[in-house]
Amino acid sequence: MRHAPTLATAATVLSALTMLLAPAGPAHAGSATPGETVTLPVRDALQALPVEEENRAGYERSKFRHWIDADRDGCNTRAEVLLAEAVTAPEQGPKCALTGGRWYSAYDDQYLDNARQLDVDHLVPLAEAWDSGASAWTAKEREAYANDLDDPRALIAVSAASNRSKADQDPSTWMPPSADYACKYATNWVADKTRWGLSVDAAEQASLADVLSGCLNEPVTVTLAR
Repeated sequence: MRHAPTLATAATVLSALTMLLAPAGPAHAGSATPGETVTLPVRDALQALPVEEENRAGYERSKFRHWIDADRDGCNTRAEVLLAEAVTAPEQGPKCALTGGRWYSAYDDQYLDNARQLDVDHLVPLAEAWDSGASAWTAKEREAYANDLDDPRALIAVSAASNRSKADQDPSTWMPPSADYACKYATNWVADKTRWGLSVDAAEQASLADVLSGCLNEPVTVTLAR
């Protein structure tokens, strides 16, 4: 039987991070808290994530409000990501309509010259976030997650074809077609789950560990959102 992630998931992540980051000796009395920036090797970050069974009961995409225009500049979150990640800047028209420009889709190693050919992907999909702890969040927390422009790893512009192939899958069932992007993808996945205090399931953890075993154990720096 599959069980829903507990309300303590975020606290569990913070506790594990604190143990990994704590300097030796009794002088350390602090703990990792939301808003704090932490740095640790990616394999340690993976091991710090709680392992929980997943439950999609009650999930609806509409429970993650997006795309919003948080700064009221006329460009919603999707457009902000496209503008930030353009290899060649597009022209910006009324209501942030984008024409021209060029983008690199890292998932499938190709360049695209039309914004309509791109999707802005939630690196950790909304449904996966729900399964991994977001079902217990407030509506405002889910909105913040769905429109996270504060960490450039959270949202990525990729070809619509690759994004729709991925859908809501985690790394145990889907990895980017471009093998050269595997290490980056797994590292960013761990960073995003760490940032938001999300859990992993056993198959997901094993797949990430397998990918990362062939990668540099590079440090990841994350500002905790929860």
